[in-house]
Amino acid sequence: MKRRNFLKLSLASAAIAAWSSSASAEAAPRRIRIGTQKGGFFPAVRQRHTVEDAFKSLGVEIDWIDFQFGPPLLEAINVGSVDFGYVGDSPPIFAQAAGARIRYVAAVKQNGNNQAIIVPKDSAIRTLADLKGKRIAFGKGSSAHNLLVAALEKAGLAWSDITPAPLAPADATAAFARGAVDAWSIWDPYLALAELKDNARVIAFDKDVHEANAFYIAGTDFVEKYPAQVARLNAVFASEGVWADSHHEEVASAQAEATGVDLEAIRRFVDRSNYRVVPVDAELTRTQQAVADRFARLGLIPKPVNVADIVWKWTPAS
Repeated sequence: MKRRNFLKLSLASAAIAAWSSSASAEAAPRRIRIGTQKGGFFPAVRQRHTVEDAFKSLGVEIDWIDFQFGPPLLEAINVGSVDFGYVGDSPPIFAQAAGARIRYVAAVKQNGNNQAIIVPKDSAIRTLADLKGKRIAFGKGSSAHNLLVAALEKAGLAWSDITPAPLAPADATAAFARGAVDAWSIWDPYLALAELKDNARVIAFDKDVHEANAFYIAGTDFVEKYPAQVARLNAVFASEGVWADSHHEEVASAQAEATGVDLEAIRRFVDRSNYRVVPVDAELTRTQQAVADRFARLGLIPKPVNVADIVWKWTPAS
């Protein structure tokens, strides 16, 4: 292992150990329920058993609960059936606007390559401006919803200039394949599959339109009752993120095995991903507020929200 990666892993391990002392002094739940989505590095984390091992000394069991995308995961956190989960930038905003009891507890700054607006290979659509008048699929309340809104703004188009087709990923996959929609705003691994299997053409990635981020979210009650355990979860996932950055093949193999998705598509997904976990600082809060303001201007959320109101301050151990 390269010295730089060894040092990063060592520092991450030290962070987990530092959180262990404070977490041990705090009451712990009997189990922690973690919500994940199809994709990412979570299958590898589950195989490595690192989260379970980090909480073993406290007698805490870990349950993993899978969701198709972010909005239902956050609804589960809101109603108390999930404690902690990972989602894109839009779901927390829709959830906060609906009064959900959630908190931002950590973030992952995305590279902007894992989500895009795509069209069929023979489509006449070449630019974002060409989306005018077209039927476009996206997951309502998902990060792909935000990408589509931001892309239309960049092209000088209004939301009313398109025919929105809010569809869950599985339904959108079928609609795109049979030509029932003209374009699709979607994330990996569905994006990679469409590129490789259908020769879908990318009109714009996230990075071409706006700054995209993802977040670890926890229920408000869980954060208030078990702050040291939330910090421990953050530290474990931060450590695993460092490991994942230098073990792409292991991450891809675990994900392909767990999901049944084509390994070539998963490799593409993993190679353009970032897994580094960081605190939700002032810069990330401002970026997320811009997303919230965009949805509020268009009337896509029932009321404006102040993102900073639900940010939990996490200071990683050094």
